[in-house]
Amino acid sequence: MSKLSFFQCQHPASALLLLLSVAISSSSSAQQPRPPNNNVPPAAPALTRLESLGQRLFTDRNLSEPAGTACMSCHSANTGFANNHGSGIGVALGSKPTSIGLRNAMNNAYQRSIPTFTFQSNGTQWKPIGGHFWDGRADTLALQALGPLLAPLEMNNADAASVVRKVAASPYANLMREEFGATIFEQSDLAFQKIGVAIAAFENTKGLQSFSSKYDAVLQGQASFSASESRGQALFVNPNKGNCIACHSINLASKNPQEHLFSDFSYHALAVPRNKAIPQNASASFFDLGLCGPVRDQAALSASLPAGVKLESLCGQFRTPSLRNVGLRMAFMHNGFFKDLREVLAFYASRDIDPRRWYGTAGVADDLPAAYRANIVNDRLPFGLKPGNQAAFSAAEAADIIAFLRTLNDGFVPPPPAGTPPSNSLANPFGR
Repeated sequence: MSKLSFFQCQHPASALLLLLSVAISSSSSAQQPRPPNNNVPPAAPALTRLESLGQRLFTDRNLSEPAGTACMSCHSANTGFANNHGSGIGVALGSKPTSIGLRNAMNNAYQRSIPTFTFQSNGTQWKPIGGHFWDGRADTLALQALGPLLAPLEMNNADAASVVRKVAASPYANLMREEFGATIFEQSDLAFQKIGVAIAAFENTKGLQSFSSKYDAVLQGQASFSASESRGQALFVNPNKGNCIACHSINLASKNPQEHLFSDFSYHALAVPRNKAIPQNASASFFDLGLCGPVRDQAALSASLPAGVKLESLCGQFRTPSLRNVGLRMAFMHNGFFKDLREVLAFYASRDIDPRRWYGTAGVADDLPAAYRANIVNDRLPFGLKPGNQAAFSAAEAADIIAFLRTLNDGFVPPPPAGTPPSNSLANPFGR
């Protein structure tokens, strides 16, 4: 694709074709072709009893109503732990044939470093940070794990007791008793809480945060980037180019992979185009405002606001996800509007230069009420430009950034030392 077609649509026919292509990608199950993932899943250490219990719970398709949907249905390893139960519209499908969710499933790997939701001051203003889900409503991974079990558009259980009864009747019920006591199923509320604890324990295992990507190998001096990947890394951190690091932060001075999670866990309003394939969006008055609802409890959030922070200033903001394994994902952004990384980069580069490409003839954000458009990020590149300006990066540079992002896929096998034959063993990322 040429630089002009990637960033700008100055010819009416070209504009129409681009708008049609975006509309099709947001409502079709067809996916853009992507390079195959040839990485080998990393070996995982043996699981503890609690972690094994969590694995059984995570993979159990009988824990939904009706049966057929497990945690892993939306969080499988081969799609970067975020695949929306096979949905092609960008948001998760639930256990019922008519259940279509509101948001794109987040990557549930690399979650143990996410802080509890709070507000932090940078010296001039308070900013929300942390918490699980796109809106940070769950303070812990254990609480996050329980949410989908009771969500009507996800696993659809009527109440906690229904989930506990299913676990009590499962082949692994004795694991619960061995871990939490012989009478655990007689205490339904406690048992439900412990189900979350067990799932969280599994999600915290090495298999879900293996730090085994090519990027990690390069970080440790075990491999080298290709020329394109190296250029992409430079563009990623350059504040005058991609500037991805502004939100997907890493510590360039450290070789500790824990400091390379590719997220600052803070919240931003990016004005992602409206995904018209989401059923709730059929209503022109409906908006998913992230921190401002409709899922998050607004009364509780309002009560936690620091002095001087108004709730409306947070509307439209969603948490920055980690980019680890991003090259394996099938949909991007909170509403899954984009189905390919190339689309994401094109949006970043041309949102403000050519807004009609993304929002139609009105040329203004179409998934955020006018009252909240002041919240949209425009104080840093690649945003904040004007029509007629040159994009912060070119189509060729976008391709290099994507090449770099694909080095974040886990399972890379570094070249063996001279004279050492490479291993052909395959490992199970869910443990032995």
